[in-house]
Amino acid sequence: MLDIRRFRHEPDEVRRGLARRGNAEYPAVVAEVQALDEARRAAVGQVDELKAERNEASRKIGALKRAGESADELVAAMRALGERITELDEVVRANEARVQEVLLAVPNIPLDEVPEGAEDANRVVSVWGEPRAVTFQPRCHWELGEALGVLDLPRGARISGSGFPVLRGAGARLQRALINFFLDVHTGEHGYEELRVPYLVTRQTLTGTGQLPKFAEESYQTERDDLWLIPTAEVPVTNLHRDEILEASDMPVRYTAYSPCFRREAGAAGKDTRGLLRVHQFDKVELVRYERPERSREALEELTREAETLLERLGLHYRRVLLATGDLGFSGAMTYDLEAWAPGVGAWLEVSSCTSFTDYQARRANLRFRPGPGKKPEYVHTLNGSALALPRVVAALLETYQEEDGTVVIPEVLRPYLGLERLAPLA
Repeated sequence: MLDIRRFRHEPDEVRRGLARRGNAEYPAVVAEVQALDEARRAAVGQVDELKAERNEASRKIGALKRAGESADELVAAMRALGERITELDEVVRANEARVQEVLLAVPNIPLDEVPEGAEDANRVVSVWGEPRAVTFQPRCHWELGEALGVLDLPRGARISGSGFPVLRGAGARLQRALINFFLDVHTGEHGYEELRVPYLVTRQTLTGTGQLPKFAEESYQTERDDLWLIPTAEVPVTNLHRDEILEASDMPVRYTAYSPCFRREAGAAGKDTRGLLRVHQFDKVELVRYERPERSREALEELTREAETLLERLGLHYRRVLLATGDLGFSGAMTYDLEAWAPGVGAWLEVSSCTSFTDYQARRANLRFRPGPGKKPEYVHTLNGSALALPRVVAALLETYQEEDGTVVIPEVLRPYLGLERLAPLA
């Protein structure tokens, strides 16, 4: 969440930053937070004064009693004062709760370099590779997958409904190969520690990364236990050191984790719902970093480059896109999307989203580090990135490496993991 001190000392900057997101409601929130905060601080001041008065009266009452004199009038006055303190304490609690409620619903402020506008203001930063030249009409991945016997959409729908694909045989092995390849590169070359995390988390954990309360309707919940299926490994991994104070020697923290991901909103608005393009359950390898504030911008470039490395080794034509303010995620301050070209569907498919959250998530999850001996703890800056998300990578691979005879060539980097050089159609 945003630092309450920003609302006190630089409200115009907060208004400007929120207004860049394109929602007319956000600037008005600044005035509400200011009013609530001022009322809370005024009530706290009154409580402090009244408590000081009560303490002084207590001394007087004690002195009167020791002198054998009546203190009834003063005791009655202090009883009324105590009731007033209780009333003001309730005002403080109510205002604190409302401020917390409002702040949890306020998004992060975009970095100044993020372009302003809606999705059409997104900026292509770089492009790698070229589309593969073919002399035949490329087929879409769901047709290829069915012909190869690696993708079974009808049975997945029968089991769980639409948006839950089944991978079979070599398709399941291809996905496992990709996961192992991604993790091996991140742990062996990029310096990340691998984690295996729970897939069910508490409400507090989802609040820490910004999914709750904003996106409750888009999440899957087990109501009996009030546990939530994770939409990404970012959630448990980012919360791993919640309420801890790390030492300077612990920084930076770098974790990678594979997990299945569950998202109720996957088929929203009927857009791009065929095949593996938009599903409710999918696999992903995630990168998460805690960084010193002064390094977070540089770290975003590093993390994004680590994700790009995988696409280049797979030989996939891709581009890096800087998201505009209107397309930026709720908790993000700056995001690069990586989009791989899929010739069968003739579209760029988002396969990674790499984001700097500055201290926004850290304040929600109380993630801090001590910059030096005896120094006051500071909030870390968190970052994460998909490296990579599996369904669309599989779609892009099938469509990119298809041959006219219906076979699909396996990229060389995956052959040691898969034990195959190509996938062949079922007889």
